[in-house]
Amino acid sequence: MSEEKTIPIEEVEETVTEETPAEEKETEDKAECAECTEENTASEEPKEEAPKQDAKLEEAEKKYQELNSKYMRLAADFQNQKKRYEKEKADIYMYAGEDIIKQILDVMDNFDRAIDMGGDTDPKFKEGMELIFKQLMAVLEKAGVKEIEALGEEFDPNFHNAVMMEDTDEYESNKVSGVIQKGYMMKSKVLRPSMVKVAK
Repeated sequence: MSEEKTIPIEEVEETVTEETPAEEKETEDKAECAECTEENTASEEPKEEAPKQDAKLEEAEKKYQELNSKYMRLAADFQNQKKRYEKEKADIYMYAGEDIIKQILDVMDNFDRAIDMGGDTDPKFKEGMELIFKQLMAVLEKAGVKEIEALGEEFDPNFHNAVMMEDTDEYESNKVSGVIQKGYMMKSKVLRPSMVKVAK
């Protein structure tokens, strides 16, 4: 029988694992190509996503501007409504009892008539009526009511209600020459204009 030649295991492994220089270069080229492909793919993805991101940012900015504009309008409306409410509230306090005071003014007119009529018959009666009139007027003044100055003043349609014109040498043209009914104000508001005669 012929003798079999035994090959050491180390040599077998080296034979199996050992690659030629050409094979090594080919493997390296493939690895480099794979890396290049991955890099190109990675660099292309952001380029494709960039327009989408820009569009999203633009849309978000647009929504923000719309919401901010709505908020500013609502805030302005709220402030205006608050100011109106505060003014109405202040007016309620300022002019509380206005209707009652207007009714009292009719009583004041009757006092004036009574004083004018009673002076010729009984001086004491007139004096008593004048005293009551002054006391009543003092109470109204504490509430902010005052008589509108009219006689001899320049006619002002905001405070005077002209019911007639008259020829007179006592007053200049367009001056109030006579008061038929007294007018009154409550603070800065006209409760009733003075009913007057105006010089031509």
